Amino acid sequence: MLESATRVGRRVLEIEAAAVAALAGRLGTEFEQAVALILQSPGRVIVTGIGKSGHIARKLAATLASTGTPAYFVHAAEAAHGDLGMITEDDVVIALSNSGASDELMMIVPQVKRRGTRLIAMTGKPNSPLAREADVHLDAAVSEEACSLNLAPTASTTAALALCDALAVALLDARGFGEEDFARSHPGGSLGRRLLTHVRDVMRAANRVPVVAEAAPLNEALLAMTRGGMGMTAIASSDSKIAGIFTDGDLRRALERGIDFRTSVLADVITRNPHSIGPDALAAEAAEMMERLRISQLLVIDDNGALAGALTTHDLMQAKVI
Repeated sequence: MLESATRVGRRVLEIEAAAVAALAGRLGTEFEQAVALILQSPGRVIVTGIGKSGHIARKLAATLASTGTPAYFVHAAEAAHGDLGMITEDDVVIALSNSGASDELMMIVPQVKRRGTRLIAMTGKPNSPLAREADVHLDAAVSEEACSLNLAPTASTTAALALCDALAVALLDARGFGEEDFARSHPGGSLGRRLLTHVRDVMRAANRVPVVAEAAPLNEALLAMTRGGMGMTAIASSDSKIAGIFTDGDLRRALERGIDFRTSVLADVITRNPHSIGPDALAAEAAEMMERLRISQLLVIDDNGALAGALTTHDLMQAKVI
């Protein structure tokens, strides 16, 4: 039973992989025309379909909208009952139908054309009614379905989904859509946090960072570090510039050297010229620096060389940057 299921599963994957691979050889002039039509449109992209094609259409609309092409999904049946009013002459309609003859789609096509709205059809039948009515037709035909009955939409929906992704990515590339643009469309996601969060958003301000003078006794630095709760204290020179940092790592190394806390001075144990970052840098840059340098605390220095704040790996974790 298990071996049989495995064989069936492999056959499905092989058929669907072949269906997607076959699409690459068919991309050409009409694909370019579809991309150009959308780029030149002053309106939005309305994606429509019904049944399994409707599910693929809904996903295409979501992918387009998140990658720089304003788009939304209109259910073909709902369009025939009023939602057609959402479509204007400035829009481009992408209609998905494997058969290219779905009654619900063919019912609204004349109204779409009458508005002067441009129509892109994606079907598995280049000679279908929908394909013939379209300004541009994208061929998503497959030689067979992966279903053993050759009936259930399987390879055809996989091919349509892949062709939709190809269209969306081609548009993304043509628009010069970058990581920061993507992040603005996904402010709640991890990418949005990485690309839209700056150091100043997550750092502890200078008035919350423990600072002791370079000439202070060592025990004063230990107390400041304990009170600050950051595992470090910044060290200020006589001219109020940052002379260094004293961390719990510095403390451990000092203990390993067997220093005498009664006679040692702070200048003997601090890390001079500490690593730092500016407040306007991305928090992701701070995370990368701290991971690369294997440090847990980082001073934030402004353009004038003054202490602006500090942050720890815990601060970055709380902000979900890491």
